[in-house]
Amino acid sequence: MSISTRSLIAAVLMAMLVNTTTVAGSNSDTTLSEEEQHLLKELIDSDNRPTKLKVRNKYRNPFETLSFFNVTSDQTVVEIWPGGQGGWYRSILQPYLASRGHYIPVRSNSAFPAPLNEVDDGTADHVLVFRAHGFMIYQHPAQTYFHAIFNMLKPGGTFGIVDHRGNESIAQDPEGKNGYVNQSHVIKLATQAGFDLVASSEINANPKDTKDYPNGLYSLPPSLKGSAFNAELRRKVLEIGESDRMTLKFIKPSR
Repeated sequence: MSISTRSLIAAVLMAMLVNTTTVAGSNSDTTLSEEEQHLLKELIDSDNRPTKLKVRNKYRNPFETLSFFNVTSDQTVVEIWPGGQGGWYRSILQPYLASRGHYIPVRSNSAFPAPLNEVDDGTADHVLVFRAHGFMIYQHPAQTYFHAIFNMLKPGGTFGIVDHRGNESIAQDPEGKNGYVNQSHVIKLATQAGFDLVASSEINANPKDTKDYPNGLYSLPPSLKGSAFNAELRRKVLEIGESDRMTLKFIKPSR
Protein backbone atom coordinates (compact mmCIF):
# COMPACT_ATOMS: atom_id res chain seq x y z
CA MET A 1 0.00 0.00 0.00
CA SER A 2 1.44 3.41 -0.98
CA ILE A 3 2.00 6.21 1.54
CA SER A 4 -0.70 8.32 -0.16
CA THR A 5 -3.23 5.48 0.09
CA ARG A 6 -2.45 4.94 3.77
CA SER A 7 -2.81 8.67 4.39
CA LEU A 8 -6.20 8.70 2.67
CA ILE A 9 -7.44 5.76 4.72
CA ALA A 10 -6.22 7.41 7.93
CA ALA A 11 -7.98 10.65 7.01
CA VAL A 12 -11.27 8.84 6.34
CA LEU A 13 -11.09 6.96 9.65
CA MET A 14 -10.33 10.11 11.60
CA ALA A 15 -13.26 11.87 9.92
CA MET A 16 -15.48 9.01 11.05
CA LEU A 17 -14.23 9.43 14.61
CA VAL A 18 -15.00 13.14 14.61
CA ASN A 19 -18.48 12.74 13.17
CA THR A 20 -19.88 9.70 14.96
CA THR A 21 -21.30 11.66 17.88
CA THR A 22 -23.55 13.50 15.41
CA VAL A 23 -24.67 10.32 13.62
CA ALA A 24 -27.36 9.60 16.13
CA GLY A 25 -30.93 9.34 14.92
CA SER A 26 -33.44 7.06 16.60
CA ASN A 27 -30.85 4.35 17.21
CA SER A 28 -29.13 6.53 19.83
CA ASP A 29 -32.24 7.30 21.86
CA THR A 30 -32.95 4.90 24.68
CA THR A 31 -36.08 2.78 24.34
CA LEU A 32 -35.95 1.46 27.91
CA SER A 33 -39.27 1.75 29.74
CA GLU A 34 -39.45 3.41 33.15
CA GLU A 35 -39.85 -0.07 34.64
CA GLU A 36 -36.68 -1.29 32.89
CA GLN A 37 -34.73 1.77 33.96
CA HIS A 38 -35.79 1.19 37.56
CA LEU A 39 -34.86 -2.50 37.35
CA LEU A 40 -31.43 -1.74 35.92
CA LYS A 41 -30.65 0.81 38.63
CA GLU A 42 -31.85 -1.62 41.28
CA LEU A 43 -29.63 -4.42 39.96
CA ILE A 44 -26.60 -2.17 39.60
CA ASP A 45 -26.81 -1.19 43.29
CA SER A 46 -28.10 -4.54 44.51
CA ASP A 47 -26.79 -6.10 47.71
CA ASN A 48 -26.42 -9.27 45.64
CA ARG A 49 -23.56 -7.67 43.73
CA PRO A 50 -20.25 -7.85 45.59
CA THR A 51 -18.94 -4.53 46.90
CA LYS A 52 -15.74 -4.98 44.87
CA LEU A 53 -17.88 -4.80 41.73
CA LYS A 54 -20.11 -1.93 42.83
CA VAL A 55 -17.23 0.37 43.75
CA ARG A 56 -16.30 0.40 40.07
CA ASN A 57 -19.70 1.68 38.93
CA LYS A 58 -18.29 5.21 38.91
CA TYR A 59 -15.73 4.21 36.29
CA ARG A 60 -17.91 1.93 34.18
CA ASN A 61 -21.25 3.79 34.19
CA PRO A 62 -23.37 0.67 33.58
CA PHE A 63 -26.79 2.33 33.58
CA GLU A 64 -25.79 4.98 31.06
CA THR A 65 -23.89 2.46 28.94
CA LEU A 66 -26.67 -0.13 28.72
CA SER A 67 -29.20 2.63 28.05
CA PHE A 68 -26.99 3.94 25.24
CA PHE A 69 -26.92 0.46 23.69
CA ASN A 70 -30.73 0.18 24.13
CA VAL A 71 -30.59 -3.15 25.96
CA THR A 72 -34.20 -3.95 26.82
CA SER A 73 -35.15 -6.78 29.15
CA ASP A 74 -36.89 -8.91 26.50
CA GLN A 75 -33.93 -9.29 24.15
CA THR A 76 -31.33 -11.94 23.37
CA VAL A 77 -27.98 -10.53 24.46
CA VAL A 78 -24.62 -12.16 23.81
CA GLU A 79 -21.61 -11.02 25.84
CA ILE A 80 -18.18 -11.88 24.46
CA TRP A 81 -15.69 -13.02 27.10
CA PRO A 82 -17.61 -11.86 30.19
CA GLY A 83 -15.07 -13.12 32.70
CA GLY A 84 -16.90 -16.12 34.12
CA GLN A 85 -19.82 -16.34 36.54
CA GLY A 86 -18.51 -13.35 38.47
CA GLY A 87 -18.12 -11.21 35.35
CA TRP A 88 -18.67 -7.51 35.96
CA TYR A 89 -21.41 -6.84 33.42
CA ARG A 90 -22.72 -10.36 33.69
CA SER A 91 -23.74 -9.64 37.29
CA ILE A 92 -26.15 -7.02 35.89
CA LEU A 93 -27.19 -8.44 32.54
CA GLN A 94 -27.99 -11.99 33.58
CA PRO A 95 -30.62 -11.08 36.21
CA TYR A 96 -31.89 -8.18 34.07
CA LEU A 97 -32.71 -10.58 31.22
CA ALA A 98 -33.75 -13.54 33.37
CA SER A 99 -37.54 -13.10 33.18
CA ARG A 100 -38.20 -12.08 29.58
CA GLY A 101 -34.92 -12.16 27.70
CA HIS A 102 -31.96 -14.42 27.11
CA TYR A 103 -28.37 -13.84 28.25
CA ILE A 104 -25.67 -15.85 26.45
CA PRO A 105 -22.07 -15.62 27.72
CA VAL A 106 -19.36 -16.59 25.23
CA ARG A 107 -16.39 -17.68 27.32
CA SER A 108 -12.80 -17.23 26.23
CA ASN A 109 -12.34 -21.01 26.17
CA SER A 110 -15.24 -21.48 23.74
CA ALA A 111 -14.94 -22.28 20.04
CA PHE A 112 -15.57 -18.61 19.14
CA PRO A 113 -15.06 -17.35 16.43
CA ALA A 114 -16.25 -20.68 15.08
CA PRO A 115 -20.05 -21.05 15.08
CA LEU A 116 -21.44 -21.82 18.54
CA ASN A 117 -24.26 -24.15 19.52
CA GLU A 118 -25.42 -21.55 22.05
CA VAL A 119 -25.86 -18.82 19.43
CA ASP A 120 -27.47 -19.57 16.09
CA ASP A 121 -26.55 -17.12 13.36
CA GLY A 122 -29.00 -14.26 12.99
CA THR A 123 -30.63 -14.69 16.42
CA ALA A 124 -29.02 -12.09 18.72
CA ASP A 125 -30.45 -8.64 19.32
CA HIS A 126 -27.19 -7.43 20.85
CA VAL A 127 -23.61 -8.60 20.95
CA LEU A 128 -21.69 -6.70 23.64
CA VAL A 129 -17.97 -6.46 24.36
CA PHE A 130 -16.73 -4.85 27.56
CA ARG A 131 -12.95 -4.41 27.77
CA ALA A 132 -12.49 -7.91 26.29
CA HIS A 133 -10.09 -6.60 23.69
CA GLY A 134 -7.94 -9.72 23.40
CA PHE A 135 -9.38 -10.89 20.10
CA MET A 136 -8.63 -7.50 18.53
CA ILE A 137 -4.94 -7.37 19.36
CA TYR A 138 -3.75 -10.73 20.67
CA GLN A 139 -5.68 -13.23 18.57
CA HIS A 140 -5.15 -13.37 14.82
CA PRO A 141 -6.70 -12.82 12.40
CA ALA A 142 -8.81 -10.32 14.33
CA GLN A 143 -11.14 -9.78 11.40
CA THR A 144 -12.50 -13.32 11.78
CA TYR A 145 -13.92 -12.43 15.20
CA PHE A 146 -15.76 -9.39 13.88
CA HIS A 147 -17.29 -11.42 11.06
CA ALA A 148 -18.46 -13.96 13.67
CA ILE A 149 -20.11 -11.21 15.72
CA PHE A 150 -21.80 -9.88 12.58
CA ASN A 151 -23.17 -13.34 11.79
CA MET A 152 -24.62 -13.78 15.31
CA LEU A 153 -26.82 -10.70 15.03
CA LYS A 154 -30.25 -10.28 13.54
CA PRO A 155 -30.52 -7.70 10.74
CA GLY A 156 -30.84 -4.39 12.59
CA GLY A 157 -29.11 -5.87 15.66
CA THR A 158 -26.57 -3.93 17.69
CA PHE A 159 -22.88 -4.56 18.28
CA GLY A 160 -21.84 -2.47 21.29
CA ILE A 161 -18.29 -2.17 22.51
CA VAL A 162 -16.57 -0.42 25.41
CA ASP A 163 -12.81 -0.71 25.43
CA HIS A 164 -9.53 0.88 26.47
CA ARG A 165 -8.97 3.71 23.98
CA GLY A 166 -5.48 4.12 22.59
CA ASN A 167 -3.61 7.22 21.45
CA GLU A 168 -4.54 7.86 17.80
CA SER A 169 -1.24 9.64 17.18
CA ILE A 170 0.50 6.29 17.68
CA ALA A 171 -0.06 3.46 15.21
CA GLN A 172 -1.93 0.46 16.59
CA ASP A 173 0.47 -2.15 17.93
CA PRO A 174 -0.90 -5.41 16.49
CA GLU A 175 0.36 -7.21 19.59
CA GLY A 176 -1.26 -4.67 21.92
CA LYS A 177 1.57 -4.74 24.43
CA ASN A 178 0.33 -1.66 26.31
CA GLY A 179 -3.26 -2.98 26.45
CA TYR A 180 -4.83 -0.06 24.57
CA VAL A 181 -6.80 -0.31 21.33
CA ASN A 182 -7.10 2.58 18.90
CA GLN A 183 -10.68 3.59 18.20
CA SER A 184 -9.91 3.77 14.47
CA HIS A 185 -8.68 0.16 14.62
CA VAL A 186 -12.00 -1.03 16.07
CA ILE A 187 -14.00 0.98 13.53
CA LYS A 188 -11.94 -0.43 10.67
CA LEU A 189 -12.46 -4.04 11.76
CA ALA A 190 -16.18 -3.53 12.37
CA THR A 191 -16.91 -1.74 9.10
CA GLN A 192 -14.93 -4.30 7.15
CA ALA A 193 -17.17 -6.95 8.70
CA GLY A 194 -20.23 -5.11 7.36
CA PHE A 195 -21.34 -3.00 10.34
CA ASP A 196 -22.52 0.60 10.19
CA LEU A 197 -21.23 2.86 12.96
CA VAL A 198 -24.31 4.77 14.15
CA ALA A 199 -23.19 6.48 17.34
CA SER A 200 -20.37 6.96 19.82
CA SER A 201 -20.43 8.28 23.35
CA GLU A 202 -18.02 9.75 25.86
CA ILE A 203 -19.87 8.08 28.76
CA ASN A 204 -16.74 6.12 29.68
CA ALA A 205 -14.10 8.67 28.74
CA ASN A 206 -11.33 9.61 31.18
CA PRO A 207 -9.30 12.64 30.05
CA LYS A 208 -6.87 12.11 32.95
CA ASP A 209 -5.56 8.94 31.30
CA THR A 210 -2.29 9.90 29.59
CA LYS A 211 -1.67 6.33 28.32
CA ASP A 212 2.09 6.52 28.88
CA TYR A 213 2.74 4.43 31.99
CA PRO A 214 5.58 1.96 32.66
CA ASN A 215 3.24 -1.04 32.35
CA GLY A 216 0.79 0.53 29.95
CA LEU A 217 -2.89 0.13 30.76
CA TYR A 218 -2.05 -2.35 33.50
CA SER A 219 -0.44 0.39 35.61
CA LEU A 220 -3.92 1.79 36.22
CA PRO A 221 -6.61 0.44 38.55
CA PRO A 222 -7.68 -2.25 39.02
CA SER A 223 -4.38 -3.96 38.03
CA LEU A 224 -1.99 -1.36 39.57
CA LYS A 225 0.93 -3.25 38.11
CA GLY A 226 4.39 -1.99 39.02
CA SER A 227 3.46 0.41 41.82
CA ALA A 228 3.49 -1.86 44.87
CA PHE A 229 6.86 -0.39 45.90
CA ASN A 230 6.53 2.97 44.14
CA ALA A 231 4.39 5.24 46.29
CA GLU A 232 4.58 8.16 43.86
CA LEU A 233 3.38 6.08 40.90
CA ARG A 234 0.65 4.46 43.02
CA ARG A 235 -0.62 7.89 44.10
CA LYS A 236 -0.59 9.10 40.49
CA VAL A 237 -2.49 6.18 38.98
CA LEU A 238 -5.07 6.08 41.77
CA GLU A 239 -5.77 9.74 41.11
CA ILE A 240 -6.24 8.98 37.41
CA GLY A 241 -8.60 6.07 38.01
CA GLU A 242 -9.54 3.47 35.40
CA SER A 243 -8.68 3.88 31.73
CA ASP A 244 -10.09 6.20 29.08
CA ARG A 245 -12.63 4.14 27.12
CA MET A 246 -14.37 4.34 23.79
CA THR A 247 -18.08 3.50 23.67
CA LEU A 248 -19.18 2.60 20.15
CA LYS A 249 -22.51 1.45 18.77
CA PHE A 250 -22.67 -0.42 15.47
CA ILE A 251 -25.72 -1.77 13.64
CA LYS A 252 -25.96 -4.78 11.33
CA PRO A 253 -27.74 -3.31 8.33
CA SER A 254 -31.19 -4.62 7.50
CA ARG A 255 -30.50 -4.30 3.79
